[in-house]
Amino acid sequence: MTPDTLSNEVYTLHRGTRPLLISLPHVGTLLPDDQKARYVERALAVEDTDWHLDRLYGFARELGASMLVPRHSRYLVDLNRPPENAPMYPGVNNTELCPTRFFTGEPLYRPGQAPDEAEVARRIERYWRPYHAALAGELERLRAAHGHVVLFDGHSIKSELPWLFEGRLWDLNLGTADGRSCAPTLRQALATLLAGQQRYTQVVDGRFKGGHITRQYGRPALGVHAVQLEMCWCCYMEEAAPFAWHDARAAEVQPLLRQLVQTLLDWRP
Repeated sequence: MTPDTLSNEVYTLHRGTRPLLISLPHVGTLLPDDQKARYVERALAVEDTDWHLDRLYGFARELGASMLVPRHSRYLVDLNRPPENAPMYPGVNNTELCPTRFFTGEPLYRPGQAPDEAEVARRIERYWRPYHAALAGELERLRAAHGHVVLFDGHSIKSELPWLFEGRLWDLNLGTADGRSCAPTLRQALATLLAGQQRYTQVVDGRFKGGHITRQYGRPALGVHAVQLEMCWCCYMEEAAPFAWHDARAAEVQPLLRQLVQTLLDWRP
């Protein structure tokens, strides 16, 4: 382990030298052995993972960005939901702080095995709070060093999930909490970049406007600017099990992602 990497049972944090932190809260795949019996067998394959994003964005570490990567699956606790479990998108189907359903709507747990309040509280303390403490601490370190910091929250999802949204999702979904989580000039720079290419469909503040991390930590007036990118799996991987990395697709989208990360690095308030 290098001196600029912190690792424990909850996360790995690569500490960079530039004012950018990339958070990938849904790439973890582990389920603790003492919890596995609660889940239906299908859940053990953790199909709703944001697969391979630490690999897809690996180049960002070489550019000087920090990167925070959890170890455990969102099926244990969702690091991008508020601890009080308020829905992110009222009026539509949502997944919970400790999800009880697959993205297709079926139950994750065996009958009677969904976590009760005490178990939810235990998971918050053991897994959720350490991740957020690391996230907040790294943002403050970078902000203090550079005068500002950008938080990029990276996500990916299957392109068609009727339980969560109608039709086919845009390939690239930029979220800024309707412009509240970052400076207008940063939002415009990213929107212009995405609109300037024709390979991928894209939208700004559409179905996915940013989850808890983007909304909680994006404080432009305090020098912390947060954006989320929700990307369709088909841009870089296979959408059917075993959810394999696709070399050609990844190679095609990575230059655009590199431009996006470089824009985040170059931007100044």
